Amino acid sequence: MNSLTDEVYDLRGLKCPYPAIKTEKRLRGLPSGATLTVETTDPLAVIDIPHLCNEKGHTLLASEKTDSGHRFVIRKG
Repeated sequence: MNSLTDEVYDLRGLKCPYPAIKTEKRLRGLPSGATLTVETTDPLAVIDIPHLCNEKGHTLLASEKTDSGHRFVIRKG
């Protein structure tokens, strides 16, 4: 596992606003350029996570539907 990639943060089962809040907190602890994969089941995360990236200067590398919810891949700005 590369220190700048491949970290998966499982937030399945949490409801708005917790996925966005917890994602922001986790990103704060990572070095700039690190990649975080976030797994969610909250339907509002498809709005909240891209908004968080836009507001905080992170790059949303991928956003995809999964069997149980949604997966986001974020590069810390």
